[in-house]
Amino acid sequence: MAQAANLDRTHAGADNLLHRRLSIMVLMGGPSAERSVSLASGEAVAAALESRGHRVTRADVSPEDLSAFEQADVDLVFVALHGSFGEDGRLQHILEQRGLRYTGSGSQASRLGMDKIEAKRRFAQAGVPTPPFVVAEACRRDHVALEFPFPVIVKPADQGSSVDCSIVRQASDLASAVSHVVDRYGRCLIEPYICGPELTVGILAGQALPVCQIRSATAFYDYEAKYQDDRTEYLFDIDLPGELLQRVQRLSVTTFETLGCRDMSRVDWMIDAATCQPYCLEVNTIPGFTSHSVLPKAAARAGISFADLCEQIVRLAMQR
Repeated sequence: MAQAANLDRTHAGADNLLHRRLSIMVLMGGPSAERSVSLASGEAVAAALESRGHRVTRADVSPEDLSAFEQADVDLVFVALHGSFGEDGRLQHILEQRGLRYTGSGSQASRLGMDKIEAKRRFAQAGVPTPPFVVAEACRRDHVALEFPFPVIVKPADQGSSVDCSIVRQASDLASAVSHVVDRYGRCLIEPYICGPELTVGILAGQALPVCQIRSATAFYDYEAKYQDDRTEYLFDIDLPGELLQRVQRLSVTTFETLGCRDMSRVDWMIDAATCQPYCLEVNTIPGFTSHSVLPKAAARAGISFADLCEQIVRLAMQR
């Protein structure tokens, strides 16, 4: 609760901007593989903002259809588009060109957050531990040399929500997994599979929210486990050393700052069960706002309701 009060004080200077009802366009849907999740996130955000008295317009945009912006007379655009286009900096660049104020990270930080390869390089430079990795592209997908043992994770370099991620447990299966990802996305990231607890840290206004442990009922926390499987557990009473959890929170803020993020994000971690070494996997610049999403759960743990979370994100954007 003290953390919630602290965050409220952080945003007190923006209160005068919100004495009137705001006209807010909530972007949802979009063209990515995460469209259905985005629609759910956007609808939840829109309903929350309406409950606070704001005038809300719902809009579904894509690179081919930007008509919603043609006569957009709004105070703010709330971006709830996940995945490619909405989260990779392209949409943010369009909004900047049109002079529209919007929530979330800017175009550069969004691009870095979506590009897992470049983000991991930035993490390493900032002293944030991240798993070693190999990049496979079309020109060398049949000649991938690994410097770490199996099992490994094979995943697209610029997708979210574990779309097309897989665990490869033996060398004979690597080529087909790599080819599948490269054929669809052009390049893929291969890194060792870290066996241990999976943690995630929400960041709001540059501050770390309580650490959440994700315990999937399946072997891999994939798209279905994230958004459809009600058996997935989200734990805040975590059986790990307090010093480790505090370190993960501090490092999460470092990743947020390293990429130049703003407003909110979610930072994903794996903890090596044998050594308790944390490894940062990625930063999500537009985390989910669904009933299964971790950022709202972590905010609630800190005493911030879902409507308050959306309102605080609005305040942060209105300060700019």
